[in-house]
Amino acid sequence: MTFHVAADAYDRFMGRFSGPLAACFADWAGVRPGMRALDVGSGPGALTAELVGRLGAGAVHAVEPSPTFVEAVRARLPGVDVRAASAEDLPFDDDTVDAALAQLVVHFLADPVRGLREMARVTRPGGVVAACVWDHAGGGGPLAAFWGAVHELTPAARDESGLAGARAGHLAELFVAAGIGDVEQSCLSVSVPFASFDDWWEPFTLGVGPAGAHVAGLDADGRAALRARCAELLPTAPFEVRASAWSARGRA
Repeated sequence: MTFHVAADAYDRFMGRFSGPLAACFADWAGVRPGMRALDVGSGPGALTAELVGRLGAGAVHAVEPSPTFVEAVRARLPGVDVRAASAEDLPFDDDTVDAALAQLVVHFLADPVRGLREMARVTRPGGVVAACVWDHAGGGGPLAAFWGAVHELTPAARDESGLAGARAGHLAELFVAAGIGDVEQSCLSVSVPFASFDDWWEPFTLGVGPAGAHVAGLDADGRAALRARCAELLPTAPFEVRASAWSARGRA
């Protein structure tokens, strides 16, 4: 799945959730002043910004394969070492950072175990390796209502529930397979307000991620039917969407 979209499109789609999640995730990973940290698969920089606020720009590195997102992080967070690279081939020496974090990334990696192994390689011995993935398989992710409506209308549609780390316990299993020690797991939750149904729906039309790709592939009637069914499933506006992410952390 490609994320070669404008940073603003991602911000409007998933950024509303990834911003609050970043604070919870950094807390859970134990990020604190004096550390040097790496954001793996930074997107347009939600977690990167959280790390900069805690550690300072000079102590933060970020990698991201999407050129538009790389440029966005560089523009938004001057002083951060931002590199165009994949998680599976990190452009850093061994033992470069105290903590390597991947927020909402592992499930999109071509080789999740290799990506986690690379995160451990660039982290000093005893340093923290942490990742989180939305609970797509358990229906706790932010897109649960959307995919529920999709499956009612198109039962065979492929959603995100089968992706790596999206079910209970699987992220921790991947950590163990990558040779990461002292693995712990948890579930992190955030709530995001929406002023209207259109406030919720419009970001799905921007072509971001698997959900955006599904909407883009529908004809006008199919899109109208999906929009109508989503409106029936969601509460009367204004409403909040609560989303939960599986998380795992361990020691390099």
